[in-house]
Amino acid sequence: MSEPLNSKTMNSISIGKAILEQEANAILQMAARLDNCFSGAVELLQGCTGKIIISGMGKSGIIAQKMAATMSSTGSTALFLHPADAAHGDLGIVSHNDVVICLSKSGTTEELNFIIPALRQIGAKIIAMTGNQRSFLAQNADITLDTGIEKEACPYDLAPTTSTTAMLAMGDALAICLMQHKNFTQRDFALTHPKGSLGRRLTVKVADIMAKGDAVPVVTEEASVTDLILQMTSKRYGVSAIVNNSGQLTGIFTDGDLRRLVQRGKEFLSLNAGAVMTAHPKTVNSNTLAKECLNILETYRITQLLVCDNDNRPVGMVHIHDLITLGL
Repeated sequence: MSEPLNSKTMNSISIGKAILEQEANAILQMAARLDNCFSGAVELLQGCTGKIIISGMGKSGIIAQKMAATMSSTGSTALFLHPADAAHGDLGIVSHNDVVICLSKSGTTEELNFIIPALRQIGAKIIAMTGNQRSFLAQNADITLDTGIEKEACPYDLAPTTSTTAMLAMGDALAICLMQHKNFTQRDFALTHPKGSLGRRLTVKVADIMAKGDAVPVVTEEASVTDLILQMTSKRYGVSAIVNNSGQLTGIFTDGDLRRLVQRGKEFLSLNAGAVMTAHPKTVNSNTLAKECLNILETYRITQLLVCDNDNRPVGMVHIHDLITLGL
């Protein structure tokens, strides 16, 4: 049985729920205020022929970095620019065909407002995300997104909490809306996440992981069963491809086939490979995606697949352990 909750624990849970509800309500209120400014911002960003540059100070700067990372990974070229560094030379990365998103709860952040006139002179478009629609930032932006909140979750209404949550949610809304308008697919996502499991499933091909050359067990149809077993054993796959005189695949022989021959109790060592093989085995080609290869292995409950070229000649072997190693 679990121990009863003490008063301190109950108080912590109560506070936590209140904070989560407050921040959730702030997002719902912001969603209710969403208007043509949001669609205008999406249109401006979608039409951007340069870079999307996102800037903010302090906690807003951290949210700006996350926004840039999310947009970059979902099909929009974006980067973070620290406003203080921008004022000391880094503004040189901004060009007239860029869109700059500026984050500030109050709209009066000194470091950010200091670079606004320069951004205007360069010709970059400015999108403001602020809770103060009358601020210098809001008044000098091309489009202003209202991320205003009633109160921070901090009991003293000081520490940026609810306000940064609102900015984060607005940034996600922009990024995902852009992603959908650009028809950014799972395949596109995988290309920007090559090390992630999705990236591996959608980009890694059989050619990238297969054993090839002398590592592939192959014998001809005329080979003896003894030579066939030796080939299987030496290559350690528990299987061998069997080919005709033209090198084309005609069958396969597995350790399971060998066990079944032994169980029958009949003499088979005098036979050749063509007489004991299983014809028409499952195969893939080198361009098959690793995830498709895994699906075949799981569907037919087998542990390896032969890889054949366009002339049906064995060129490789994929084992299920290769796919497990990839994290598929």
